Amino acid sequence: MFALVDCNNFYASCERVFRPELQYQPIVILSNNDGCVVARSAEAKSLGIPMGAPAFKFSSLFDRHKVQVFSSNYALYGDMSARVMHILSGFAPEIEVYSIDEAFLKFENCPTVQFEQHGQLMRERIHKWTGIPVSIGFGPTKALSKVATRICKKFMQRTQGVYVIDSEEKRQKALKWLPVEDIWGIGRKHAARLQRLGIKRAFGFTELSEQWVKKNLSIVGLRLQQDLKGIPTLDLEDLPAKKSIATTRSFAKNYTRYDQVRERVVTFATICAQKLRKQNSVCSEVLIFVRSNRFQRQRPQYSKSLLMRLPFQTNSSIEISKVAVEGLKKIYKKGYHYKKAGVIVMNIRPEKNIQKTLFTESDPRHKPLMQVMDQINKTWGSSKVKLGSQDPGRTWIMKQEHLSRRYTTRLDEIIDVDSPKK
Repeated sequence: MFALVDCNNFYASCERVFRPELQYQPIVILSNNDGCVVARSAEAKSLGIPMGAPAFKFSSLFDRHKVQVFSSNYALYGDMSARVMHILSGFAPEIEVYSIDEAFLKFENCPTVQFEQHGQLMRERIHKWTGIPVSIGFGPTKALSKVATRICKKFMQRTQGVYVIDSEEKRQKALKWLPVEDIWGIGRKHAARLQRLGIKRAFGFTELSEQWVKKNLSIVGLRLQQDLKGIPTLDLEDLPAKKSIATTRSFAKNYTRYDQVRERVVTFATICAQKLRKQNSVCSEVLIFVRSNRFQRQRPQYSKSLLMRLPFQTNSSIEISKVAVEGLKKIYKKGYHYKKAGVIVMNIRPEKNIQKTLFTESDPRHKPLMQVMDQINKTWGSSKVKLGSQDPGRTWIMKQEHLSRRYTTRLDEIIDVDSPKK
């Protein structure tokens, strides 16, 4: 049996844990630099606020309906997620952390487990120890546990946050209820194709011939179909190393000079290199892009990207930033108001599997230098040691006008508790 544990409205729930007066109030969480809505409470959804809504366009609606607006508090959300996942690890022999707010559990050779009771115990402990509400779906396969979780979230009062698909009757009933576009792993294009065939529900998808599914949805679609039929096909997965690492930022203001954009690109490249070293990986491709402010349509618009290939594999901040700057020189144009830039490192491989080349290699002196830089920055704070091409006096500060406290990770920001008056 598999279980999927899904934290309800996770970002909003994290904010409510430390501010219980926000319970039942509409909440939205904004993206980097307070740009767009990336998370909504159920109350905010009911107001018609769409995902990805630009904050400045909906500011009047926020004011009119007293919507509580928060900047993304990644330190808080990441720590709360780690606490939830740690609790879950004590309830099952195997766990796969699927995302910041979801985890799959696998119960193999556990004949004495009463899954309904086990799920309620998990919910109670997570809520008691963290304050985060969760929904838990059980099923004989991963895909069916995902369906079960959708059911218990949709019918929270009836299911009390836990639903178990443990019979053929329940499986068929669940799939006949689930819209085909809501099947886990079915994208928009495949959903539209299935709907053109007259298939509106997940059960219809499971009735298709395996040959058709394999031909039109590939082997991945076939595995999903088998899982929905109740045939265990998808298993827990180890968290893989990232295939690409991106650092992209919107600037606090428009930049019109090359040196301003160049400094940001160098900084983004060093961040990517640090992330590579953290997962013991190297890259051999670097993509650079720049973009003007698309919301200022009265001004000329420009957007350009370029893929640069390194002659060797590396995770050196010096070498990656050098290549990034070479790419920037080729795509930068004067006369535009630049609002965003980014660096993406690709073709990532484990550092232990570096392929040697005949004529050029990464400078061997960089490895011990990067190790020392990483250690100093880890001990004394990020960006204490920078490359010479970065602005030594500048610390990039994200626009976060609605940032809540980092209650669980900063001693100077812990919650205040007033003593009772005598």
